[in-house]
Amino acid sequence: MNIRIDQKNGSKVAIIESSEILIRNVQDALDLMASINHIHDSNKIIIRQSNITEEFFELKTRLAGDILQKYVNYHTKLAVLGNFEVYNSKSLKDFIYECNKGEQFFFLEDEQSAIQVLHSLH
Repeated sequence: MNIRIDQKNGSKVAIIESSEILIRNVQDALDLMASINHIHDSNKIIIRQSNITEEFFELKTRLAGDILQKYVNYHTKLAVLGNFEVYNSKSLKDFIYECNKGEQFFFLEDEQSAIQVLHSLH
């Protein structure tokens, strides 16, 4: 795993690059968040869809909700990069739409958009 930091006006965004699945469960997500916060002093994270278990994108597993709730509790913003059109679930599409309207979680296609959105948040 490689972590790059994009810094702008006091805002730090941690960009995770890995060829492995890094988040398989809530504890993995917490460990990643804590590590990035401690080592890089950042509460804004960009991770790729391919680094998260597919169960995350099956809302009935509740994994996405559980992880996102932990990130809310610890004031951590998250952008997931990927192609979410591959999923046919209407509830997942609605979930992604609602997340993208907020200020906590984002599902975006490209890194530059994610960096801009996360830097714009307090």
